[in-house]
Parts: sequence; C-alpha cells; structure tokens
Amino acid sequence: MKYFIRKVSVLMMITFLMLTTYSMTNNSVQAAENIEVEAESAIIVDAKTGKILYEKQSDLKLPPASMTKMMTEYLVLEAISEGQFSWDTTTQISDYAYWLSSNNSFSGIGLIQDKDYTVRQLYEGMAIISDNATTVALAELVAGSEGEFVKMMNEKAEELGLQEYKFVNSTGLSNSDLGEYHPEGTEANADNLLSARTSALLAYHLVNDYPEVLDFSSMTTSELDGRELENWNWMLPWEDNNFTQYGYDGVDGLKTGHTEAAGYCFTGTAQQGDRRVITVVMKTESMEKRFVETKKLMEYGFTQFEATELFPAGYQLEGESILPVSKGKEKEVEIATAEPMETMIKNGEEEQYTISYQIDEDKLDEDGSLIAPIESGEKIGEAILQYSGEVDNGYIEGEGSEQSVDLVTKSAVEKSNWFMLSLGAIGDFFSSIFTTVVDFFKGLFS
Repeated sequence: MKYFIRKVSVLMMITFLMLTTYSMTNNSVQAAENIEVEAESAIIVDAKTGKILYEKQSDLKLPPASMTKMMTEYLVLEAISEGQFSWDTTTQISDYAYWLSSNNSFSGIGLIQDKDYTVRQLYEGMAIISDNATTVALAELVAGSEGEFVKMMNEKAEELGLQEYKFVNSTGLSNSDLGEYHPEGTEANADNLLSARTSALLAYHLVNDYPEVLDFSSMTTSELDGRELENWNWMLPWEDNNFTQYGYDGVDGLKTGHTEAAGYCFTGTAQQGDRRVITVVMKTESMEKRFVETKKLMEYGFTQFEATELFPAGYQLEGESILPVSKGKEKEVEIATAEPMETMIKNGEEEQYTISYQIDEDKLDEDGSLIAPIESGEKIGEAILQYSGEVDNGYIEGEGSEQSVDLVTKSAVEKSNWFMLSLGAIGDFFSSIFTTVVDFFKGLFS
C-alpha cells in the first residue's frame, strides 16, 4: 500500500512539473508572439529575403525627420559608384549650408567657408552625427542645388518601388524651418513623409545595394575640424559611456531621426551570424524609448524566426514533375527545382509552406508541351513559395516579390529527325481520319 501511494505521488509530481513546464513555455512563446511596441508604427524585415516578420501600422505616413537622409546617402553612394566623383573629391560650403551649420537649433557643427572638405568628411558628418549642413553640401555637389536634388530623391523613390513617401528636402527638417532657403519647387511649409514600411524598403535597398554604408553608420565617433562627432545611435557597441545599456549584439546602423512633428524615430539594422534584420520605429516618446522598442523588435526577429531550408535542390512535386514534349526523341521530360528553397520561418511553422509550379508559357506549344530540343538544366519556369498560416505580412517589395527558385529540366531531349517527325505527322493524320469515321458511324446508330 505504501509503495502504491509513493508511486502515485511520484506520478502526480511528474505530471505537475510537465504541466508547469508546458505552461511556462507556452506563455513564453505567446508573450514573444504578441510583442507590444510602444511606437505609432513599426516593422521588422529580413534583409536577405525581404520577408516582413512583423508590422504595426507600417503604412502610416509620418514625418521621418533625419531618416530622410537615408535617401541622400543612397544617391551619394550611387554617384560615387557611377564615377561622378570619389571619396577624395573636395567641395566648399555654400551660404545655405553655412547658415545651417552655424545655427544651434539645427545641431550645426560649425563648418568653415572657403575651405575644401572631402566627400568622405561630409559623408561622415551626415551618417554619424546626422548633420544637416554636410547633408546639404553633398546634395548640392550631386545635383547642383537642393531643389534639383529633391527631384532626384522622388525619382529614385519611384524607381525603388517606394509607396508612401514625399521628399521636399535632403535633410528631414521641415521646410518651414528653412525659411528662404527651402528648396526651389517645394512648398514653404511642407514636410518630408515616409511610412515605416517605406523607410524599411529604403534601408533594404541601401544595405543590399551599397553595403559600404554600414562602414559609416557603425562608427561610434569621428572627427571634423578638431571636433568630435558622436553617433546618435546608442545601440552600437559603445565602451565606457552611458549608452551601453541600450546596446544590442550585431547592431551596425542605420539612421536616427527627431523633430517635434516626427517624435523620436529610428531605422536600425543588426547582423548575427549570416542573418540581418532591418527594423523601424516611428513616433516613440523619447530618445531612449526608440532604442528600447527597437531592441524588442530585433530580439523578436532573431529569436522567433530561423532560416530554414524547406525544399532541397532537385525537389519535385508529386504528380506535376513530368511535362510532355513535342517534336522530340523523348515524349516527356522530368522537371525539378534548381536550388534549395530557403526562407525565414517562424518557430513551429515549417508545415505551413508548400510550393507551386509556374511554367513559362513561352516555352510551351498550344497543347501545353515543351518544344524540343531541350537542354539539361534548362529553365522552364519557377517554383513559387506558398504560405498557408494565419499571419502573412508578405514581402517588403510588395506584390510579385514572393520567393521563388528556378524550375529546370533534369535531362536533355533532342529534336526528332525530319523522317520521324513526318511519320508522326502521317500517323496523326490517319488517326484523326479514323477518329472522324468512328464518330460518324457512332452517330448513325446512336
């Protein structure tokens, strides 16, 4: 009897521990899935695939403040890559840029007129301390005037597929603050506007098209005219200062922003291993809060999602991986994926993914057959990744940007010679006549 009671007690304890463990695990997952971000809008994007891992009112257009400078950074890097000028090219400070630089309300760093500054010096001032005067100096170097540069900003936005945007100057200040210096062709009281989704898309293009931007955005300090430039990004790996509490492993960019209208904003990016995420928070309540909320987003992106190979190279869909071939020595050919299909998967959602075939219609005849000759490994379409889970935030580049891999033939099919093609045509002809005759007599006796 004592043995029985002892055994029941042990079983009850084990059951209790299992239920407690399950409850704690479940609550932990639930808490992680239902993150509450104290920002008016926010988003997380996987920088490799463009998959949106989380979003909150990400289409809401708001003043982005100095996050506007990401477009200026893009256009400067593009001009350098196209050979318009180099990092060592020098330029001087215009009256407009000097006015900005000497105005404390614009956080001016006090540039000197009649002095040559290199593009690198000006770029560091823009990227590290978010200086407005160095930004305008670069815009004027690229386009001749800030008004012309604003046209370039809006044209590039359209080219990159940005949706919710409006660029009226290169810096992110309100035009009303610029007075007589507001860019020609823009309204005197206009503001730049971006959504969190658009900011993330701009950052996505920036870090993928010009990864050298991270060499600048990851610098904690620099120097210009004997003055220290200190990065506004407190999430970088600072040493021996008050910012270390906001740090997060792998952060190397990207752009802070703040005005009265915009609140405190931040487009951040971090890399851990071979994974990189991009995050945006807009209109948080304080300088510190934008980093606290960004840390939540980054933690969620790195811990709740994992890069997973869902389908290996050579994968074939059952019942759909053989295509008929016309005019070939073989009547059919096998098709398969050319590369592995890999994406960011939320923990526990592997079974929610399938693939579908999309065959290139230009490769098919009117009967739906591939036309010989066919090479081994020839691309004949794409395998498109499909998701059937509850929350699908899509991809940062919008519709038509789903993940896919090439669909290729597994073997070659030679074109049949003219004699065999002729025999086939004759056979088809008599087969057609026979079918017509049979149908005729069936009609007589039906």
